[in-house]
Amino acid sequence: MTAAGVDALVLQRPENLRYLCGFTGSDGALVLHRHASVFLTDSRYTTQAREQVAADRVAEYKVKADGIVAELRECEATCIGFEAELAYSAVTDLQNLGEDVWQWSPLKDELQSLRLHKTTEEIAAIEAAAALNAAAFAEIRGSIKPGVAEREVSLALEFALKRRGADEKAFDIIVASGPRGAMPHGIASERVLQRGELVTVDFGCRRAGYHSDETVTLALGDVPEQLRRMHDVVLRAHDLALAAVRPGIPLVDLDRVARDCINEAGFGAFFGHGLGHGVGLEVHEPPTVSPRSKLSAESGMVFTIEPGIYVPEVGGVRIEDMVLVTAEGCRVLTKISKTFADCLIN
Repeated sequence: MTAAGVDALVLQRPENLRYLCGFTGSDGALVLHRHASVFLTDSRYTTQAREQVAADRVAEYKVKADGIVAELRECEATCIGFEAELAYSAVTDLQNLGEDVWQWSPLKDELQSLRLHKTTEEIAAIEAAAALNAAAFAEIRGSIKPGVAEREVSLALEFALKRRGADEKAFDIIVASGPRGAMPHGIASERVLQRGELVTVDFGCRRAGYHSDETVTLALGDVPEQLRRMHDVVLRAHDLALAAVRPGIPLVDLDRVARDCINEAGFGAFFGHGLGHGVGLEVHEPPTVSPRSKLSAESGMVFTIEPGIYVPEVGGVRIEDMVLVTAEGCRVLTKISKTFADCLIN
């Protein structure tokens, strides 16, 4: 708050509330100022907040904006920070109710940096979610075969994750087979898997608030040479990037390691997204690993390594693991093997 030049801070995003005060409900606000921290919520969550929240005081409101503004008046704040990602209407509600002399300061990087480095407990939670990935995938792997619809694979995987303890899938599961593999976000469709093609499965789950994210590209029997070469190139780019992860490497350079490998193989035009993203309380959070990254890798960061090649009307390959940056390099948190031999379904 001192660095941002604000004398009060209003937080409403669920991920920030959970991280900073422990609240796991869906609606509330944390007001921080020079003298105290106050958590505000409505009658649905008052009892839960009093059990969960680490704050100097828990108070109840009937209308959120009214409760926040009343607290800000009480603490005599004049410059108020808020999350830049909030909906415009949520911010204007506060501004319209507040004092004319109040200054409102949107904060983004300042808040996002708080969650960049994972604690031992956070890492354990992410690893637990990743372990569910491996167990659920092993359970349904036998059902991924020619004649099965993408949507059937997606549903089987979602059910397996939840049976094993996942709170929820991390995002709509991607199952993209054959030519649909050229769509990086090809949500599962009614298309039926066919022998001689690749199928990309991108999935994850949320457990105890923390997420996993992993992508496997499988071969359904013998595939054309072009598809096999694409898989080899992506796996090589993936492995080179993993080997390059270490504290101090600029994330833009880490992206370049994988991108150069794909470029040199002649597929540069078919790798359009960044190499990776942070994972934690959000499945996509800082840091970003891309040609536009401004940060360097630091111990305690968790992010994905996920190069891909997507050739229209032919197919696609993506291989993704989550890594924890350590003092020695990195530790891979996801456990499913990504080699072509282990991803071959005969």
